[in-house]
Amino acid sequence: MTLHSSPAVSPTDTASLEAAVDCVREGVMAIQTEVARCFVGQTHVLDSLLACMLSGGHALLEGVPGTGKTLLVRTVADVCGLDMGRIQFTPDLMPADITGTTVMAHDVGGGRTTVFRPGPVFHELVLADEVNRASPRSQAALLEAMEERQVTVAGKSYQLPSPFLVLATQNPIEQEGTHRLPEAQIDRFRMQINLEPTNAESLARIVGQTTGSAPHPVSQQVDKAFLEGVRVLSQRVLVAPHVNNWIAGLIAATGDQRLGGEVAQASRGAVSPRGGQAIRRCAQVTALSAGRLAASVSDVRRVAPMCLRHRLLPSTESAASGVTTDDLIEMLLTTVPTPADEVGP
Repeated sequence: MTLHSSPAVSPTDTASLEAAVDCVREGVMAIQTEVARCFVGQTHVLDSLLACMLSGGHALLEGVPGTGKTLLVRTVADVCGLDMGRIQFTPDLMPADITGTTVMAHDVGGGRTTVFRPGPVFHELVLADEVNRASPRSQAALLEAMEERQVTVAGKSYQLPSPFLVLATQNPIEQEGTHRLPEAQIDRFRMQINLEPTNAESLARIVGQTTGSAPHPVSQQVDKAFLEGVRVLSQRVLVAPHVNNWIAGLIAATGDQRLGGEVAQASRGAVSPRGGQAIRRCAQVTALSAGRLAASVSDVRRVAPMCLRHRLLPSTESAASGVTTDDLIEMLLTTVPTPADEVGP
């Protein structure tokens, strides 16, 4: 098995920099091609997920049951060569079922001692399946892990592996047995990616592939060194001051009526700085994956909806009148002038 090489994270000249960019572009294309063998259609979902993962962020996948959320995560883990752990969130799940717990054991001298048994969170990629079916207490067990890459059990901290990525799936909140994620936790996800109903053409392929002969397993294309290389190299992608200022303006407008107008009035509250950080990092990875070393306004427009969908929520009054989160995002991108609009033709 030949894997795509990892990009140089500190190229010292133009030739090595171009080689590193080509390495990233070819590796990302290989991942997309291999995953598409199992995950049919909705290429924008895979593109968004890779932008989030390669920037080192966690992603929340939302869709009705049967849209392939779990299949997508398992396939990406296999193609990227990541050690995956799965946590099935249920109403009776306890925090110790996620982080692990200490148990009594006998030492070599026959005495009793405590031993830490790590939970399923101690994997490079964690599939938090149907995360919004557990109680808020169990959901909160992921907070420290997602933010600080460690867990604390019985007063002792344990480092999580590197890389550490959480890909969570959830059913729409309107479905029975779901709980809304706490704002403090949902803000830790860099993106929320929605899976839409499958169209007829893709559905025909899915039915044919899954009910015929046994499908061919996907093969690993890259390793975790490639993911780490892309994460580090993408931080060097240029974000021009006018693009960075526009990102900041989008976030500021969600809480300032002078900047956001109806958006600030119709939303539940201002988006945190994590929203701006998420947009910038994902835009950098999007540009690098396309073989560019500068993030553009179009890159920001491409990733902004997924970075804001779980952060920019309509107020109770707005939701009652039919305003959705995607409506607010569209209003925001329309209200805040882009750099081109400010400069003029």
